[in-house]
Amino acid sequence: MVRGPRAVRNPDSQQPPLWQSEAASGTFVCVAGIEIVDVAHAIQLAVAPVFLLSGVGVILGVLTARLARIVDRARAAEDRARTDAAHDTPEARAQLRVLARRARLINVAITLITITALLVALVVALLFASTFAPMSLATPVAVLFVLSMVSLVVALVAFLLEVRIAIAVLRIGSW
Repeated sequence: MVRGPRAVRNPDSQQPPLWQSEAASGTFVCVAGIEIVDVAHAIQLAVAPVFLLSGVGVILGVLTARLARIVDRARAAEDRARTDAAHDTPEARAQLRVLARRARLINVAITLITITALLVALVVALLFASTFAPMSLATPVAVLFVLSMVSLVVALVAFLLEVRIAIAVLRIGSW
């Protein structure tokens, strides 16, 4: 695809078409109709979703750390209940049920945030590929981006629910 009004075919060439275009800084040659300006523009378009991908990675790190903490607490509570019958109380079982519910919500959030990362990565790939593809990829890019935002929102809602459960069962100073 040749961009710009001044692109003309190089008539002296016996090879596949080379395209010439005048730029403000002079004349440059572009192979197969793709100019370096197009590639630079594609990289600029892909930078914003890459920042989003970075933020999604940070959220994923937070979620996995919370899941690890929940799993550690559940294992400790199960070990106490197994080794000492005095710790196998209805309250201990209720705590394990709460930890299981929190773990399920965090697992949902981790799954959705990972799907978000995959969708954003596809958006970046399609934005860059749109420079080279002879077809419009605007609709797939838009659909993937909207799906990634929906996935991100649902993941954050699951995370919020998990945090609210953790706060609801928190007992500070109740000993």
